[in-house]
Amino acid sequence: MHGFDFRCDQISMVSLSNMEGVMSFSKKFFVALAVACLTFICVNQVMAAEFGTADEAIAMVKKATAYMNANGREKTIADINRADPQFKDRDLYIFVTDMNGKQLANAATPRLIGKDILELKDSNGKYFVKELIELAKTKGSGWVDYRWPNPAKNTIESKSTYVQKVGDVLIACGIYK
Repeated sequence: MHGFDFRCDQISMVSLSNMEGVMSFSKKFFVALAVACLTFICVNQVMAAEFGTADEAIAMVKKATAYMNANGREKTIADINRADPQFKDRDLYIFVTDMNGKQLANAATPRLIGKDILELKDSNGKYFVKELIELAKTKGSGWVDYRWPNPAKNTIESKSTYVQKVGDVLIACGIYK
């Protein structure tokens, strides 16, 4: 009987040591899982901070509108065209177009300045400038969706642009989706 007790003690000790190993593995696994989750969350937030939001685009248009109302059309256009930081932030940038489709200012794509872009189509053939102008004329402000090159990434992406009519021009800023 004493031999049987010895074996039970050995089994108990083996079981206890295995249990400690399992507990140790479980702790390590859950710590590693928690670290991975936190890393994913942090990277996601950093990535999100690289790109502007819809609220930031609206705020930038409102800021540019207030600037134009306070400083005049010519100074605003000149400051936008020199990519003043208040008109360009990460992938957000202001552009100004007259109601005939002439691009007057663009903080990200200077080659469009002075060009008639009324007939410009996106990668799907959509006349989005006509739509921006029509929206500005009829509703005063709102959103237009189209596909456009993202200058921050050099890729064509879905874009949604907020437009606001200011006198005889529209001020706009878009977000890449």
